[in-house]
Amino acid sequence: MNRRDFIKTGAISIASLQLGDIISLIPTAQADELKNISNFQTLNTLAKNIKGIEKIPSVCLNCSSVCGMNVLVKDGEILGVAGNPNDPNAQGKLCAKAHGGVSAVNNPERIVYPLKRVGKRGEGLWKRITMEEAYDTIAQKIKKNLDAGTPEQVVFHQGRNKMGDITGRFMDAIGSPVILNHRGLCSSNKRAANYTTIGDTSWETLDASECKYLLNFGSNFFETHQGGLPLLKRFVEGKRKGLKLVTFDTRLSNTAGRSDEWFAPFPSSEGIIALAMANVIIEKKLYDKKFIDEWCNISLDEIIAFVKPYTPKYASEVSGLSEEDIRRVAIEFASVAPACAAFTNRGSQAHQNGLNNDRSVIILNALVGSIGKKGGYAFGGSKSKSHKSFPMPSPIPPKPKFTTDLEDPRLYPLSNKWQKMRVSHLAFDKLKNSGQKIDVYMSYTISAPQTWPEGPTMTVDVLKDESIVPFHACSDVVYSEMAHYADIILPDATYFERYTIEGRNAYELIPYFALRQPAVEPPYDCENFADTLIKVGQRLGSDVSQYFAFDSYEEFIKLRFSTLPKREGLSGFEYMKKYGVWVEDKEKNYESYDKILSKKQLEGSFVKDDIIYIKKKDKDKAIGIMKDSIARKGLKTPSRKFEIYSSTIENTAKSLGIKDDGMPHFEMPKSLKEIKEDELVLTTFKWNVHTQARTTPQKYLTEIVHDNPVWINTATAKKLNIQNGDAMEITSYRPKSGFRASNNDEIVGTMVVQAYVTEGIHPQVIAISNSLGMNFGGRIAKGTNGKKDNIPAFIKEDDLELDGNIWWDKKYGGAGNGYNPNHIIPINPAPLVGMQAWNDTICKIRKV
Repeated sequence: MNRRDFIKTGAISIASLQLGDIISLIPTAQADELKNISNFQTLNTLAKNIKGIEKIPSVCLNCSSVCGMNVLVKDGEILGVAGNPNDPNAQGKLCAKAHGGVSAVNNPERIVYPLKRVGKRGEGLWKRITMEEAYDTIAQKIKKNLDAGTPEQVVFHQGRNKMGDITGRFMDAIGSPVILNHRGLCSSNKRAANYTTIGDTSWETLDASECKYLLNFGSNFFETHQGGLPLLKRFVEGKRKGLKLVTFDTRLSNTAGRSDEWFAPFPSSEGIIALAMANVIIEKKLYDKKFIDEWCNISLDEIIAFVKPYTPKYASEVSGLSEEDIRRVAIEFASVAPACAAFTNRGSQAHQNGLNNDRSVIILNALVGSIGKKGGYAFGGSKSKSHKSFPMPSPIPPKPKFTTDLEDPRLYPLSNKWQKMRVSHLAFDKLKNSGQKIDVYMSYTISAPQTWPEGPTMTVDVLKDESIVPFHACSDVVYSEMAHYADIILPDATYFERYTIEGRNAYELIPYFALRQPAVEPPYDCENFADTLIKVGQRLGSDVSQYFAFDSYEEFIKLRFSTLPKREGLSGFEYMKKYGVWVEDKEKNYESYDKILSKKQLEGSFVKDDIIYIKKKDKDKAIGIMKDSIARKGLKTPSRKFEIYSSTIENTAKSLGIKDDGMPHFEMPKSLKEIKEDELVLTTFKWNVHTQARTTPQKYLTEIVHDNPVWINTATAKKLNIQNGDAMEITSYRPKSGFRASNNDEIVGTMVVQAYVTEGIHPQVIAISNSLGMNFGGRIAKGTNGKKDNIPAFIKEDDLELDGNIWWDKKYGGAGNGYNPNHIIPINPAPLVGMQAWNDTICKIRKV
């Protein structure tokens, strides 16, 4: 049956789909006319249902901040969410994403049965199968590779995966190292900067409530910074005490707009601004000599020599900011030390020079001695309680002793230096052009065709090609851009219906962790993907199944919590189910590097060049540093000090034949340095109600933001005779340095989008938000009214609002569902780390 004949004959919803029946998951039906308001569903309000509500502690997962929440449930139905006051991070506060996420549970276009592709991949025709058939099919495919001795040809690709304990266990059990994630698109330059300066492998934890001055380089913590809501809450507390916020961002974000001062520097110039501020701090003798002498790995004289060329005048020429402002802000910042902090995010790190940009900003904290101090750039003990605190059930599968270039790219060795930071935006290019062979590709809640650079082009081409990806099993909640190119779709449980051990940077500087637990049961055949992997693992023979001797992921979590001490007479699991959060009984952990090591910690240790080690089988492990003849913890860097000079970077660069002296020099990316008068820099950003492709099918969030015109400066628009709302064509080009570089103005892509003319952006920059412009995901994501026919549903009733009340539907004069800019954004990994340089894209524009 071809698709045209199938549509002519009509179809049934998945709710009544029988085994073997075929259904199209591409919406085609349109509403004939707008429905009268009286026909809309009548929903019971929360106020009418207060009596008898059960509060189930859990954790939000609509972004990476993972705020604790109480899910409000009555008669098996989720009525809403409220903040969990036991969560030490969010402290009972939630944002719009948390509230909007509830709509994912009862989304009428949610996948609720396992589906198997019929016809060509990408054609959109499916038949319903059983979960048993899905398990068997996936197991048989994997078993072929295990029998052939090629486990590395089984690939797992994850989005916001918070179940690494079971997904990693599964991949270790089958012997494949090829786990791909999305971190190279998100935060790897920032993490690498922290790793090479303070030895931390995450982002900073600002003690904002006690801070007096915040220097913000490219973070939008009012909306989308990791840990944004906990930081925002403490910022408000600090603001009441007189905290000043200065933001450097090319665009007037919500954070910039609510700052005491906003500066719009030229893109990628953040590093030279920070180094010029360091120059001023040195010149005015506002540095903390004691901290530098005791805890920095180079001397004050060496620092002075390093920053000497980076004058405010030089920084002004590069950034466009005034010398006077650079000097004044540097002096204001240092004058209130140590209760001050300079920090970063996407605006500074999503460049080819992002690693050194962020290192330069972090160094400001060391110069003024705010590292680890009250009100400063705090860290250490600020982590969530480690997964090592909950031992994995035995036996534990051994980790593969080899890697492949797919998950461990040799050209970007820092991406995997301390933990797997895969440059997976290169994966599809490698699969297409390098001859890297795979047989089984499993994807989990990731929408690479939508969210990857060149995703709508390169990624789609690879996923459609069965000679490159022979078998693709996708687990997702909705019929996503990824699911459309799968061979089997597994109906995932939402985060309201499953378990996970959670935790993030502890903004109270006391280790904690949280439990995500089911508030309701997943409907129909929907299943936590962790449970799916357990059942597949049990079908792979004793060599693999021995590691899955438990019936469910819930049992696995219970086993991990079994070592927790009892509280209130409750086991660890029972306590967590009751309260949702476990907080360590400790004081705030300031200056963790200066802590004296105990006798127990020093057992079996030895000292070499003042570094304290303990012997390990494979490699001696540094645990501290001798300071004034006292054993102290130190920082987790090779020198156990704050590292302005990084031997890690120098040696990593040397392994690639790159000359780098390990200092955070400023160098403008070639494309931006040689930008022409008629060229602009294309940048991207997120709104506070969206998280890549995860949130777009959630109706209340997309109702708030469903359109994304391109921001363009008033003066720039005037030159091109572009007015607000005009259509403008954007043409983008390959970068002039780095991956697939071109000096010949090689075009990446072209798109036409409406203009939003504003003074709130740098004149040489245009900006567009991501997360929108989806081709799949249902009527909300597509901005298209219509009946439920031919669309998967797990209830007989439709959401009547989706048949006439999607008021942004273009058919009724609305703005539509926005634009996806990623087909014109080139794959552009930064040196050493591989972070995608989102904000280095050169383009030209013209009025259409």
